[in-house]
Amino acid sequence: MSIKYELIIYWSEMDDCFIVEVPELAGCMADGKTYQEAVSNAEVIIQEWLETAQEFGRDIPQPKGKLMYAK
Repeated sequence: MSIKYELIIYWSEMDDCFIVEVPELAGCMADGKTYQEAVSNAEVIIQEWLETAQEFGRDIPQPKGKLMYAK
C-alpha cells in the first residue's frame, strides 16, 4: 500500500509505545512497540478508515502532502 497521507510519529512514555497520527483523516491513529510496527499498523488503519468512509458514503480527503503546523 502506498501511503500518501502525512504521518506524525512520536514515542509516548505514558503508553510505552510509538503513536502514529494521520491528521488528514479524523480520528485515524495507530500504535506499536517499535517504529516499524506502528507504521505498519497505521497502514492497516488507514486502509480500514478509507474503506469505512467509502461504505458510509463519506467524503474521503485527498492527501495534501506536507502539512504546516505551529513552529
